[in-house]
Amino acid sequence: MSHETDRAIEMDGVEVVYGDGTRAVDGVSLSVPRGEFFGFLGPNGAGKTTTIKTLATLLRPTSGSIRVNGFDVEADPQQVRETIGYMAQETSVITEMTARENLRFACDAYGVPSGERDDRIAELLELVDLADVADKRAEGFSGGMKKRLDAAMSLVHRPSLVFLDEPTTGLDPKARNRLWEYFEAINDRGTTIFLTTQYLEEADQLCGRLSVILDGEIVAEGSPADLKREVGGEILDVELDDGPGARERAADLVREDGLFPDEPAVERTGDGISVTSRAARQHGPDLLVALRDAGITVTGFNVRSPTLDDVFLAITGQHVEDESSDAQASEETPPEATAATDGGSR
Repeated sequence: MSHETDRAIEMDGVEVVYGDGTRAVDGVSLSVPRGEFFGFLGPNGAGKTTTIKTLATLLRPTSGSIRVNGFDVEADPQQVRETIGYMAQETSVITEMTARENLRFACDAYGVPSGERDDRIAELLELVDLADVADKRAEGFSGGMKKRLDAAMSLVHRPSLVFLDEPTTGLDPKARNRLWEYFEAINDRGTTIFLTTQYLEEADQLCGRLSVILDGEIVAEGSPADLKREVGGEILDVELDDGPGARERAADLVREDGLFPDEPAVERTGDGISVTSRAARQHGPDLLVALRDAGITVTGFNVRSPTLDDVFLAITGQHVEDESSDAQASEETPPEATAATDGGSR
């Protein structure tokens, strides 16, 4: 099915510039080995969707080179498509059709040999836990069921690489967890997965390795544990009685009092402050005493290891969750870019 290579994806210096001059992807290089569960993490508008569309041959790169499963995306787009599955943010489920009919339609689209279809469909319905509703129309399905059916549709041709573009957006935690289990099962069977997400918990749970993209550029790479270590210490969360200016006074006290031997990062939070320091555990009690002496009432106190959200904050100065969802508009393919798309590949 693919050229012999131990790399599912090779991107080198890829840029995507739209007709209006918007530089959506700016010199991205990355390599994904076969069998990896790879995460592409970033806020809305960072360049995730543009990157994944370029990898899936839906957009052409302005410059740079991309090989997917050993095939060049510009020279051999058809061969690329035959070896990949692509689950877009919007499901491709046809709601007037049953789950089984949707999968049969996908088999037609991907050219699955007719003699193999029934077994393939039965296997996938079982895998995504829809066998008991196989002959019910999808219009009655929940959002999570539609997402699972959509994922199954992207797998009918047994692709060696699957692209998942923010697959759990809008799902409740239970539906999200079921989809996670399903993605892990696919990966365990040897399928390479390229996941874009803005959910830090999702990336932490699923991915062996991550790249963080911001404004079209990769700003960090590594395993979730590697990236957490880059934060440089532990996090001390202090909840304060919200008296006049309590958070500002507490933050100033940390910065000016020299309680921590390193230069701690101090951030005001919704209910107090958080302090990132290699000496957070050792000098935390000293901070409590100093706050009490300054007349600032502490109502809660916790030392914890950093999360991926802390990583993102350290790298970018903002929480992923703080990002405005309407920035997503800048990720959609603008009219000027449609000339660069490969016709018939949607």
